[in-house]
Amino acid sequence: MTGHPLLSQLSEIDQHRFWEYGRGPRTVVPFECVHHAFEHHAQANPHLTALEEFDTKISYRELDNRANCLATHLRGLGVDVGSRVCLLVERTPRLVVGILGIVKAGASYVPLDGNVVSDGTLHHAIRDSTPTVVLTLRKFQHRLADTSSKVVYLDDVLCSDYDPGHCIKPQDSATKSDSVYIVYTSGTTGTPKGVDVTHGNVTNLLCLAPGNLGMKPGMRVAQIMNISFDLAAWEILGAMMNGATLCLRGKTSKEWRAVMRSVDILISTPSMLTPHKPADYPNLKTVAVAGEPCPKATADSWGAHVNFYNCCGPTEVTIVNTMQHHTPGDTITIGGPTPNNSVYVLDENMSPVPIGEPGLMWAGGACVTKGYLNLPDKTAERYIPDPFANDGSMMFNTGDLGRWHMNGTLIPLGRIDNQVKVKGFRVELDGVAAAIESCPGVQVATALLIDEELWGFATPSSLDVESAKAAALKVQPYYAVPTRFLTMDEFPKTANGKTDKRVLRQMAIDTRDREQVSVAKEPALNEPNPIIPSATLQITPSLLHRTSDNSLGSTTTAVGSDVKQIDSSASSALEKEQYIWSGYEDDEYPEKIHGPIIRNLRHRIFSLYRRLFSVVFIINIALLIWILVTKDYDANRLGGIVVANVFIGILMRQEAVINILFAIFTGIPSSWPLAIRRVAARIYTIGGIHSGAGVSGFFWLVAFTAQATKEMMNRGKTSVRTVAVTYVILAEFLGILIFAYPALRKKLHDTFEMTHRFLGWTALALVWVQFISLTIDYMPEGQTLGQTLVKSPYFWLVIILTVSIIWPWLRLRKVDVRSEVLSKHAVRFWFDYGVTPPAGSSVRLSDAPLKEWHGFATIPMPNRSGYSVVVSRAGDWTSKQIDNPPTKIWVKGVPTYGVLKLVPMFRSMVLVATGSGIGPCAPIIFEKKIPMRVLWTAPNVRQTFGDTLCDSILEAVPDAVIYDTRKHGKPDLVKLVLKLVKEFNPEAVAIISNQPLTEKVVYACMSRGIPAFGAIWDS
Repeated sequence: MTGHPLLSQLSEIDQHRFWEYGRGPRTVVPFECVHHAFEHHAQANPHLTALEEFDTKISYRELDNRANCLATHLRGLGVDVGSRVCLLVERTPRLVVGILGIVKAGASYVPLDGNVVSDGTLHHAIRDSTPTVVLTLRKFQHRLADTSSKVVYLDDVLCSDYDPGHCIKPQDSATKSDSVYIVYTSGTTGTPKGVDVTHGNVTNLLCLAPGNLGMKPGMRVAQIMNISFDLAAWEILGAMMNGATLCLRGKTSKEWRAVMRSVDILISTPSMLTPHKPADYPNLKTVAVAGEPCPKATADSWGAHVNFYNCCGPTEVTIVNTMQHHTPGDTITIGGPTPNNSVYVLDENMSPVPIGEPGLMWAGGACVTKGYLNLPDKTAERYIPDPFANDGSMMFNTGDLGRWHMNGTLIPLGRIDNQVKVKGFRVELDGVAAAIESCPGVQVATALLIDEELWGFATPSSLDVESAKAAALKVQPYYAVPTRFLTMDEFPKTANGKTDKRVLRQMAIDTRDREQVSVAKEPALNEPNPIIPSATLQITPSLLHRTSDNSLGSTTTAVGSDVKQIDSSASSALEKEQYIWSGYEDDEYPEKIHGPIIRNLRHRIFSLYRRLFSVVFIINIALLIWILVTKDYDANRLGGIVVANVFIGILMRQEAVINILFAIFTGIPSSWPLAIRRVAARIYTIGGIHSGAGVSGFFWLVAFTAQATKEMMNRGKTSVRTVAVTYVILAEFLGILIFAYPALRKKLHDTFEMTHRFLGWTALALVWVQFISLTIDYMPEGQTLGQTLVKSPYFWLVIILTVSIIWPWLRLRKVDVRSEVLSKHAVRFWFDYGVTPPAGSSVRLSDAPLKEWHGFATIPMPNRSGYSVVVSRAGDWTSKQIDNPPTKIWVKGVPTYGVLKLVPMFRSMVLVATGSGIGPCAPIIFEKKIPMRVLWTAPNVRQTFGDTLCDSILEAVPDAVIYDTRKHGKPDLVKLVLKLVKEFNPEAVAIISNQPLTEKVVYACMSRGIPAFGAIWDS
């Protein structure tokens, strides 16, 4: 094969290695179709356990019969070879029955996890795949209300009698070229693309070593991956096609770990595996990771205990197409091609590069799938005929750069496309280059991501690099500004005149390697350090090489083999690396986007709350000026203005009004521009209107009192009784305002509650007395009191505000409560009295309704009626509930929306909670409406809040960061939040915490251009 015309530019030895390294072993696949392999084991070992979910065990014979029943039913609905069936289920035995029943019917399945998949992806997958049937569970019925496809419920169609006589296998006409499943993957475009995978693709990987990972009868395989991902097909189909036992993990972390401890084979992503210690899972024999780069420390750690495979391959080449059996201490690579597959490393002209040179990796052979569903242009772009096989087969452009190691394994070098991730943020490299070129004096620039570092290249060589950085920073966010630069007089060119980025990449690597050699030769720590010009390179000498993992936000540490000693500080850092937040203290704060004066004016002094307050107050000032100019200010007119302000102030605190306003403003679709959504989301600052109207009303009341007194003294219309009542109201309003002052309210909360309630009620009664008295004083001759009141708009305002105050009390009730004591610091109350509140709402509770009320966030549970609240020890009342949990408690009004109602407005979010702040966050987390990262800091988390709540949160967000402050000390919350923001790239941040931390985090984010939201305490 050395004489192939496409290899003529290679040396004879490289031509030989091109085939030796690039072609996997040629092996006969024992089965054509997935279900043929399964049926072989069902007949050979019918009594062996095929499927296990804790105490539930299903044999191969029973599973085969169930699948035959379902296949027969589907055939009756028109499902056959070439059909597609959407499988909207969850991780239960019915998932496996559904998969096998669909493929036995001849169709391909489209796996979608009903608990995880977004509405957008679900509806797109159904529209795009045009399924003959949507196979689902009754619990997901509501998610399919708008579909026009035929919906069949597994709950209804699975036989209760699995006698083989009732479950005849339908006629089998599927071949290896027929589709077996469609997996939707977004790639880098964000639009889900359906990858069409055939039986032959799957059997080639899973029926042969090493892709079968040693699966065989008697071996136990964990099923832990999201069922919508192709790694789940490796677990499920791999076990079924090799006669192994598939063990389904549960919903809690405890159940997850229990399954991992019981199995022989585990398939995972590196991020999921890294937090676990090999010593905790002595039964594991084989572990395979894929889906993202694997840190060497992880590979070395697990490789010392199990058969560890580091694998690679996009969905388009059937799960993985390269595998490396890793030996601790060896260079970590992705291995070579699996059997009957090929990998070619080519240049931009589609010619093979010399062995060891970087190039674009193309995949050929039996792994190459059919293409993208309904995307012929995209398929033609990425799938082309394989010129090296020259047998009509196709090869696929993986979009990944790589090079061959001299031992015949592949070293990945990152993505070739210009859209990359830097510190968790998606960055367009062309945009970075354009930003550099905005600097005067730059002739041409480009940018490359090399080993997770952003490099800038520019001409001429005399360029001032710091000026180029400053210019780029004016255009791009901090993370999209290169941290390292190379300048030169002229860029290298390809044969067709384009910038040769391959050469630039190698230049950067060579420069870095030379610098590392310089670092290795540094003098002892007590000697002066050499000075390295920051204009060219920014490298900090360190014994620890740190690589950032975008998926989990973890930092892993590999210690170079040439390092003989590690000082105490390095050992400490290494020790901390087991936690996913490790190293965050060393992060530098990102630059703020405005000067200190503008920042403080915008985000502190003139917050939106205070701006709303000011608007109301300024309107009242304008009204005052108008009245003074027109001299139209008798007591009747001033009294009306008082009523109008009090009306607005009270209405802004009325439950129904709050819920309506929140529903309108937070109902804005997430497709709207972020600039609009980030403003609308601050609807929770309407307290500024309440406070503005309240304070304005008080000053108008003072003016009214003065005018009424003047009129009474001058024997005008205002009577003595009106003035007397007015002075009492004034005194009560003054008392309400004094105790409502934030600092005093916080210090004397119980006193505030009692005075606010007592003075508010009595003031309301006196307002009616005053209003009627004033109306009588100014009643026109010839009119009755009733006629005058009906014509007065202020009369109707007083009625409305009175009803708004009374209305919550009309819904006062004493209800049953089930108390779950979580610890001596917290209790969870469970309610089910016919109210299931929406996520992001709160209720008020009391055991003495005339004395005090306390607000708590509701935690509705998915698919359950009622709700719960978490009460943590924070004062006498909460301590009483924890020490003596009640069986009945008072509730009032309706659940009212709070700040977290804004979460679904955004496409992604970092959600932060400290202590019992997890209560308001929990229902938002459980809803799983948007992608989010969760950060929860609290002391003794599990001991304080219990396993149930913690496990529920981890089930909903497996990569949630739970930081135990008792164990790790108080964190720098701002740095920790900004670390998550860098890694996750959310649209916004929301925090539920105490006042100082909330204000600190919100300001830190907002001043850096990150929308952030948190409760306010001004009103």
